[in-house]
Amino acid sequence: MNKLSYLLKTSRFLYAVYFYLMSGLIRFLGLFVRIDDKLILFNCYGGKKYDDSPKAIYEEMLRDERFAGYRFCWALQSPSSVSVPGPASIVRSDSFKYFLMTQKARVWVTNSSMERGLDIKKKKTFCLNTWHGTAIKVMGADIKSDNKSFKSKVLVRADVMCAQGQYDVDTFSRCFCLPVSSLRITGLPRNDALASCSSVSSIRSSLGIPSDKTVLLYAPTFREYTKGDSNEIVLDIPMTLSKWQSSLGDRFVVLFRAHYEVARHMNISGYPMFIDVSSYPDLNELMLASDALISDYSSIYFDYSVMHKPMYCFAYDYDDYKKNRGMYLDLKSELPCEIHFFESSLIDSLMCFSSERSALSARCAEFQSKYVTEYGNGASKCCDILMDEVLS
Repeated sequence: MNKLSYLLKTSRFLYAVYFYLMSGLIRFLGLFVRIDDKLILFNCYGGKKYDDSPKAIYEEMLRDERFAGYRFCWALQSPSSVSVPGPASIVRSDSFKYFLMTQKARVWVTNSSMERGLDIKKKKTFCLNTWHGTAIKVMGADIKSDNKSFKSKVLVRADVMCAQGQYDVDTFSRCFCLPVSSLRITGLPRNDALASCSSVSSIRSSLGIPSDKTVLLYAPTFREYTKGDSNEIVLDIPMTLSKWQSSLGDRFVVLFRAHYEVARHMNISGYPMFIDVSSYPDLNELMLASDALISDYSSIYFDYSVMHKPMYCFAYDYDDYKKNRGMYLDLKSELPCEIHFFESSLIDSLMCFSSERSALSARCAEFQSKYVTEYGNGASKCCDILMDEVLS
């Protein structure tokens, strides 16, 4: 399956054959499958995880008595390796049973796509798409035609898509070709936990972090245009780890969160101040446990801003990224922090963390008030939308 997925992502011809053949077959199957008004189908990142906003919505439904009597199904690529609480049934993504469920479920809840690059959504099927972050990098219909990650023949489906603020409404409606009315400013359900700012001591303890250390979360995005000989996305660690250890190791711990597309290529062993949390199951816990964020072009800035903690931008390949992928925002003017193009500049700034912490936090609060105007109750708002507008 991994080899087939790789071929479909890299060959326009094979993808076209897959698209027309499989879309036709599943739509034909759907003619004989009656929609179950009590069935809700979930996936996250195409089935890679039980996580993110679909998880938050599902667990809110388990607490909401209005959903008593509804049936839930999760689609996962590796069902045996994931534990899903509650009564949900599990299907393997891309299996016959999965596609049968797409035709049967009244509601889809996803943060990416339920259709697996196909055109199989019935008219009566309602898709709640939370998406997985506010856009900095160019997406959807706005991606350049010469980008190496060619576009799906079907853009993101959503009868309702979650937004964190007006910037999301404007951006998503354009790049996903959605009517503005389908965008709802609910906040991202996955960020509800960040708004509560729960205790972090147990998280730090479980990660083995000394109580006297300042905790930095380093969470960069990937670069789809940096591919190796096998056409697999690769990314080198943009840090001189020994320099970080000698300059900052006595005061800081870095939680190193590589993007799942490139995590297997990165090795930070041998440097005590770095803790590899690339496979840690709950990103929210890492954000709560940290004192500050370091990222580059990731949507994590918007999520992290609801906690009003300092953020840093390490954009060592700014010009290349802007040219090859493109960005909606002028980071130099919009991010609530200085952009560091060089490692030495970032280290120097971190050395002044204690004295600059309050000022940086205030800038992050301003950033949040501009871009994330709604947060804290996203899951319950999504449940209200489904119950009031779809399932009632």
